[in-house]
Amino acid sequence: MNAPPAFESFLLFEGEKKLVSPGPSPVSPADLGVLLLSPPHTTQPCYLRQLLKDPQVLFAGYKVPHPLEHKIIIRVQTTPDYSPQEAFTNAITDLISELSLLEERFRVKQGRGASSEVAIKDKQEGIE
Repeated sequence: MNAPPAFESFLLFEGEKKLVSPGPSPVSPADLGVLLLSPPHTTQPCYLRQLLKDPQVLFAGYKVPHPLEHKIIIRVQTTPDYSPQEAFTNAITDLISELSLLEERFRVKQGRGASSEVAIKDKQEGIE
């Protein structure tokens, strides 16, 4: 079989960087392509969803160059007064905050037990 070894999906080789950014596009400084090496395949929609929440992001998309290569290319296009690097950094920071909040809520619910009264109260308060 000519598939790469499984460890390549989550380990980086010596000297390899997890994020490679060639810089802004020569066509438009508000356009950026980012290469992520060895990302979990389920993270792409999370990055895109977070990027597209930003009203100054005009376009965000990704592609997987080859199914056997463990890398994705994310393209971000923003308004002229907002840099794509800043948009990407803000999206990652916001995503980390949301995941921390999710973990905190999970731990609180786990500590309280699965009482139906607690679930109804949380539903009424808008916490899901």
